[in-house]
Amino acid sequence: MSQITLLTGERRRRWSEEQKLAILDEAFGTSSVVADVARRHEISTGLLYTWRRKALTPQDLGGFVPAVVVDGPADGELAGGRDPAIIVESPQGARVTISAHAPAALVTATLQALR
Repeated sequence: MSQITLLTGERRRRWSEEQKLAILDEAFGTSSVVADVARRHEISTGLLYTWRRKALTPQDLGGFVPAVVVDGPADGELAGGRDPAIIVESPQGARVTISAHAPAALVTATLQALR
């Protein structure tokens, strides 16, 4: 005999981030069945997959990253006598050197491409 669960009434529950992560860990962390975990917590499987997608999507932190200043050659000691530059290194390993005289539009487009 099959089992039917009837949810009546309207209720909108709020889940803290810690609760969401605990439920996600229970659903996807071991050999659990997602539908069983959803049923135990009285939520839809679609909501679990939505939470998982949001948890795995990198969050945009507003475009600010920590700047690291390192000692480099003094002015005029740069290779080839070039103007001072900014070197941007992304966590993925991309490295871009931006000249002090580069147009702002080019710098903006380059940094947006690194995102």
